This record gives sequence, C-alpha cells and structure tokens, in this order.
Amino acid sequence: MTMRRYIYNTLHPEIYHGHNRRPPFFEGWYYKLVDAHAQTAWAIIPGIYKGINPQHSQAFIMTLDGRTHQATFHAFPLDAFHAHPDQFDILIANNHFTANSLALALPNLHGQLTFTHQTPWPVRWHSPGIMGWYAWVPMECYHGLVSMDHQLHGHLTTPDGVIDFEGGRGYLEKDWGQSFPQTWIWLQANHFDTVGTSVTASIARIPFYGTVFPGFIIGLWHQGTLHRFTTYVGAKLQKVAVTPHDVTIIVRNRTHQLTLTAQRGPTALLHMPTKKEGMVPAVNESVGATVTLQLHTNTGQLLYESNSPHAGLEIEGDIDILIV
Repeated sequence: MTMRRYIYNTLHPEIYHGHNRRPPFFEGWYYKLVDAHAQTAWAIIPGIYKGINPQHSQAFIMTLDGRTHQATFHAFPLDAFHAHPDQFDILIANNHFTANSLALALPNLHGQLTFTHQTPWPVRWHSPGIMGWYAWVPMECYHGLVSMDHQLHGHLTTPDGVIDFEGGRGYLEKDWGQSFPQTWIWLQANHFDTVGTSVTASIARIPFYGTVFPGFIIGLWHQGTLHRFTTYVGAKLQKVAVTPHDVTIIVRNRTHQLTLTAQRGPTALLHMPTKKEGMVPAVNESVGATVTLQLHTNTGQLLYESNSPHAGLEIEGDIDILIV
C-alpha cells in the first residue's frame, strides 16, 4: 500500500479497507434499523472475511430480528463481494450497501431503505473518526462510526409481511482488522426522548506494542454537541460493573460525567471473525436492551436523563480486565 493510499484510507474510515490486504482480514458494517413506532428493530451486518485457510474466505450478510431474537447468516463466495476503492459503496451479490442506503435481496429479508439527516463522527487529520489518533497506528481491530443517528425511509419485506420503516431511526458503524478483541463490552442506543440523541460505548482489551490495556471509546451526541469520553482525550473510567441483569458504566472527561446503565435483553448468536478458524458463531447480541443515560457536569449538575429501548448490547470474553 502506498503512503497516499494509507492516508486516504485512514481519513475515510467508512470505506472498504481490504483491497490488497493479506489474510487474516475481516471488515463488516453494522446497520441498526428501528421503525417509527419503535415496535420493530433489526440489525443488518454485511461484510467480508479473508482467511489464512482459503476455504474459510467468504462474503456474508447477517441479520438479527429484534422481535423473534432470531439471527441468520448468509454466506457468499468471495467474488460476490465488490467495493468501490474510494467510496463506501459495497455490493454482495444482489445486495447493495452505502452510507445513505441499503438494498437487500435475501430469502428472509428484501427491499430498499434510504437514510437522511445523518450524524457522522467528525474526521480530522489528527483524529480520524472515533478511533482518534489510534487510527494512525497498527491495531488488532479498528472501529468506525458512519452515523450516530439518522432517519429511515422505505420498507422491507419478511416472510411474515412488510415492515414500514418510514420515519424510523437508524445507526451505522463498522469494524475491520485481523480479528475481534479477546474481550469487550459494547452498547448503543438512539431512542431517547430527545430525537437525535445517541450514545455509543465500546470498552475492550487492547494489545498495543507488547502491552495490554482496557481501552474505551464512548460518545454521546446530544442537542448538536458531541461529548467525547475516550482514552485518547484523557477521559477516565470511574466504574464498570457487570451483573447477570445489567451493565453500568460511569466515565468522566474534563467537563462532564456520563452514567450508562443497560438492562440486558434477549440475545441471538452472531458470527465473529477469528484469526485461524474463519467466521464462527460466538457473539451473543441483543437489540432489545434498555439504556438509561445521565449526563452531569463535573460539579454535579444534571443536564439530561432519559431511557432508550431497542439498545444494542454485547458482553463477550473474560471481562475481568475491564472491570473498574
């Protein structure tokens, strides 16, 4: 990869990064879709896996139905995957994915949606998206946030009928690299009582130049302001607690304190990439968790408090390293 290509890719976290990448390599985009009446939630995850064993290499589309808690994994030949080199524009057979739309032609789900009023995480040369300056250094897994919140238009058809997503809310993120972390906590919610408010939180075991540390990237978009609570801005985790029923995260930056409490919901089993074994069913994910959010100033003034249903939640691996 040329230096020019490397710089372009880093400054465009939303695009496909796998051109000419040697295995093991994976890349996947995560679309969350909730209808306007907050009755139906789906997760759609297109992606690609390049394995050390060529027999493991494949393109894929996963779906998760939040009503039935059923997940499906649709595998495709590697040559069914096509990606524009300079834009987020992905084809997997007859399925099409961009930052502004998706079109599905799956046995269990087909139709087309478009998105408006997207809320991307800002990209700057010194902080290319949600990864911050870590985006410039070698990492096991990279994370990108394409839109924290947007409006949905269109409908999808399932064997049980048509789902009208007109006026619903969406969320779009992605991951790429060699493999997922060994352990992580992830949550996301954007159905609070203030339309457009969205929170995302990832805490993971991060290997970094021979050391290991619990890194975190947490962002809250509220009333036109992005509140960053991340390792690279010097924020501090005050508490991370996990029980069979809920997860609590308290984090503080220079001006604010954010408290997140997620009540667990029913889960479905999704596939995840590994370095040697290909895509394996190993991630229990919910799109039916409930997140309570409290934003305080560091002097203790409560600025905002609300609950969001249809929250995404994953808790995987030996999380003792993440507990504070």
